Amino acid sequence: MNKRTAIHLRAAVLATALTGLVTGWASAQTVNLTLSHFNNPNEVATANKLIEVFEAANPDINIDVELIPTGGDGDNLVKTRLSTGDMTDLLWYNAGSLFHALNPKERFVDLTDEPYQAAILDSFKSVVTEGGRVYGVPIGTAFGGGVLYNRKVFEKLGLAVPKTWAEFMANNEKLKAAGIPAVIQTFGTPWTAQLFMLGDYYNLQAAEPDFAERYTANQAKYATAPALKGFERQEEVFKAGYLNEDFASAIFEDGLRMVAEGEGAQYPMLSITVGTIATTYPDLVNDVGFFALPGDDATKNGLTTWMPNGLYITSTTPHLAEAKRFVAFVASVAGCDAQTAAIGATGPYLVKGCSIPADVPPVVSDLLPYFETDGATAPALEFLSPVKGPNLPQITVEVGSGIRSAADGAALYDEDVKKQAQQLALPGW
Repeated sequence: MNKRTAIHLRAAVLATALTGLVTGWASAQTVNLTLSHFNNPNEVATANKLIEVFEAANPDINIDVELIPTGGDGDNLVKTRLSTGDMTDLLWYNAGSLFHALNPKERFVDLTDEPYQAAILDSFKSVVTEGGRVYGVPIGTAFGGGVLYNRKVFEKLGLAVPKTWAEFMANNEKLKAAGIPAVIQTFGTPWTAQLFMLGDYYNLQAAEPDFAERYTANQAKYATAPALKGFERQEEVFKAGYLNEDFASAIFEDGLRMVAEGEGAQYPMLSITVGTIATTYPDLVNDVGFFALPGDDATKNGLTTWMPNGLYITSTTPHLAEAKRFVAFVASVAGCDAQTAAIGATGPYLVKGCSIPADVPPVVSDLLPYFETDGATAPALEFLSPVKGPNLPQITVEVGSGIRSAADGAALYDEDVKKQAQQLALPGW
């Protein structure tokens, strides 16, 4: 080996060593966070976009994702991991009653005094507050629980959007006569069975304005009128033969496909699922509209609404400062814009300054007038009361399948809520 070759070799070794040192230093400066969220298309697309935009602006932070199964299995997993201190740094989870069931004072970081809270609407802060302290920020938009419907099918049969239950059932009879499944049900995904009952809360509150307060105090029950109507209407639709033949095995994704393609006419569902339709069937998203689950009086037609889910920082995170940076981003206009870029606008954001495009899908344009009209919305019961039983999906599957009567299902649910109410040490239980 000549002298020049030896010099080049030593230089190459030195360069390699320096590169390794620099790479190691850079790697040491990168903080890794992990976010857990439910494994559904909307949340997957939204989380991926939020992380992409955030990491581009914050190269010192890397965020990985762990997916949670949907339904009861996922809820149990979250509770188990929180109780054992094994939860990820960040958790995207429900607000309202299910949030309260997680013992937020012990499990989550108090975010009350963070500067961005000034931009978050009080209506959201109220559903992630425990003991006067705020533990989350909104991720996603407000949305409604009602009925997705195929606009082309309605137009073909000359059907109008119903404002009363009688009009809804008359439409169903015409759809059945035309050979079209009038009401899509997807009991292969049990949580989807709850919409007739949960979406009827606006009508229940209109009939009994103090129901939430009395229900929380164990003074009102679902097995008595008018609360029983949600169960009764699910039973009525089944008995009339208005469901798709595969209602017992069809899953959530089947329901969205059927209503988008017009294979079925109506799908009782949350309006926010338009994001999944937009990404999965972009050419059909304008064929789907939305209306509130009708009650008995057209002059009192209104919508049961849901707050967005919450984003929380777990109290066990070793990277609190970095986790707070991500939460602050999600609760900003830039965070709203990233969510819109991911799945489109699915409803109103609850962060001041956030806006939605003018060219929203019909589901969203059908939704907004309820929010813009005084008295036309009521929060779902889970945002007014901490009492919600864990077995409602299975109970409504049974009622909706004719396995259990509406009266028996409601009575069983009244028993189901006792355990949670007692765990929360609510007075009167």
